[in-house]
Amino acid sequence: MSATSTIEWTDATWNPVTGCTRVSPGCDHCYALTFAERFRGVPNHPYEQGFDLKLWPERLELPLQWKKPRRIFVNSMSDLFHKDIPDDYIRRVFDIMLKADWHIFQVLTKRSGRLARLGSSLPWPKHIWVGVSVETNAFTWRVD
Repeated sequence: MSATSTIEWTDATWNPVTGCTRVSPGCDHCYALTFAERFRGVPNHPYEQGFDLKLWPERLELPLQWKKPRRIFVNSMSDLFHKDIPDDYIRRVFDIMLKADWHIFQVLTKRSGRLARLGSSLPWPKHIWVGVSVETNAFTWRVD
């Protein structure tokens, strides 16, 4: 998580969740998995648990502290629509994004099914962008 980012299409990253599980071949070369697993077992490191899924409620309000507007990649080290993230926690993330409306939030997922199921119950103002990862033509169904 960082107030700045070297990712060319975003300004900052915000990780109220870290960790994930593989869902498709697009996960085979996951930078987040590689990064997190380097620190598995390192005491007191944010990735001491490696790439195991972890909720970080203490990080929820971080975007509210950033006063300068920026594009924020949400869960650059996870997938907000992972099956083990409680619906209520996802709603809490969206509540913060609603409050911090001077930022643009970029939410990417490979889990379009869960996004579709929850999507109508979530707010989608202009400053919350959503995208679906499609690694090959075999996964274009995610776009639907």
